[in-house]
Amino acid sequence: MISYDDFQKLDIRVGRITRAEPFPEARKPAIKLWVDFGGEIGEKRCSAQITRHYTPETLVGRQVLGVVNFPPRQIGPVRSEVLVLGVPDADGEVVLIGPGQEVPLGGRMF
Repeated sequence: MISYDDFQKLDIRVGRITRAEPFPEARKPAIKLWVDFGGEIGEKRCSAQITRHYTPETLVGRQVLGVVNFPPRQIGPVRSEVLVLGVPDADGEVVLIGPGQEVPLGGRMF
């Protein structure tokens, strides 16, 4: 088990997807995302293997949760700066996690 202090080390914030593009260079089908976390954090990029349930057009404007304090990671030509969170559906395909109603960008999950 982890402690609450360990959980608090994760900085999970709400952001809005401002841009989404296909990522054909990825080994597994993926979409490149640009997510705005508000003034303090700003916009961060990542790629996500979410093509089963989403297209780039359906993602823009959606609020999502993401871990913003992981170190950047190079995924092919994309420098991933945030881990957008999701859970698997019955077939193991990712469904994004977001707030149930509109909330201010940058709000921290606790």
